Amino acid sequence: MGGVIEILQPGMGEIPGAHYLPAARENVLWGRLPCETDAAVLAIAPGASVTIDTVSHEGILEDQGKDPLAFFGGHGVAATSVLEDAVAIAAHLSRNPAADGPHVITGPVFVEGAQPGDLLKITVERLQPRVPYGIISSRHGKGALVGELPRGEGTVSVFTPVESRDGELVGVLPVVEGGERVVRFPLAPFLGTMGVAVAGAERPHSVPPGPHGGNIDINLLVEGTVLYLPVQVPGALAYVGDPHFAQGDGEVALTALEASLRATLRFDVVLRAQALAEFGELVGPLVRTDEYLVPTGLDPDLNEAMRRCVRAALSLIRARWGLDEHLAYAYLSTATDFDISQVVDIVCGVHARIREADFADVQRGDA
Repeated sequence: MGGVIEILQPGMGEIPGAHYLPAARENVLWGRLPCETDAAVLAIAPGASVTIDTVSHEGILEDQGKDPLAFFGGHGVAATSVLEDAVAIAAHLSRNPAADGPHVITGPVFVEGAQPGDLLKITVERLQPRVPYGIISSRHGKGALVGELPRGEGTVSVFTPVESRDGELVGVLPVVEGGERVVRFPLAPFLGTMGVAVAGAERPHSVPPGPHGGNIDINLLVEGTVLYLPVQVPGALAYVGDPHFAQGDGEVALTALEASLRATLRFDVVLRAQALAEFGELVGPLVRTDEYLVPTGLDPDLNEAMRRCVRAALSLIRARWGLDEHLAYAYLSTATDFDISQVVDIVCGVHARIREADFADVQRGDA
């Protein structure tokens, strides 16, 4: 990813997908995730690609003034470089900060033929930054060091510009506030929230992830990767949000580099029989990269999230490659990295990177 970032206002710039879903206020939820009774804002056939605009919540929240023109203008951003859909969402939508999450969610999308028991396969085809800047925030009562950081009163929101260096885009952080010396780090855009609707009539809070996916914050989900989610309701009712330009595993300060993205995703349905043959019974999100299969574990207790991830990894290996349990356990201990996805979303996440090449000599289903 290189070059200069074009400001991607709604409907402007390249739209690679067969369908386009803007983040217009009638197409988004703020602070809640879709549920079974929500009406789809788009219906597609399996295999279709959709270009979806997402809006970062950073810069529109109440503790930042709920006025992105003023907030970003205070950091030297021209009005023409502030996203029009972010301005409209802040001006016309509201949430209850005490009861709702912060995230702006685009969707839901009805995928024809998807039924409970199937898997929804979401392929990340392209992720385009919509602006050349983002925000990293730390808030009281949140993050890994609750009660320690931030030191002062109020929210700390670090404005982080993006620049081109040696043909690649990098984020820029000062060594000290207002100083000229800077730290530069590579961008690796991904969507922190990718999910399917839950059964019933209650919209889930946007922060804690779960079997439906949601705010899983797995930074492996860059261009070219796949997320599998167990379908909960007919049509899946898929949605995305919480766009990032970069995030370290753990996301310790509460947010990472939050910034709006235009995502082009392909939605496929994996029927239950095929899903069971490929992966066994999935109870939560599964990521696939060029190199790894990545099962997940989710729980408010990080230790329990780790245990759940180990169990999910054991189940996957046994179903896919037929290893005896004690041998699969030995393999995981020897050759698999277990990474902390995040520790800041009420429900903690752990994901395991199982290298598929290690099983090249094993026929699936061999005892």
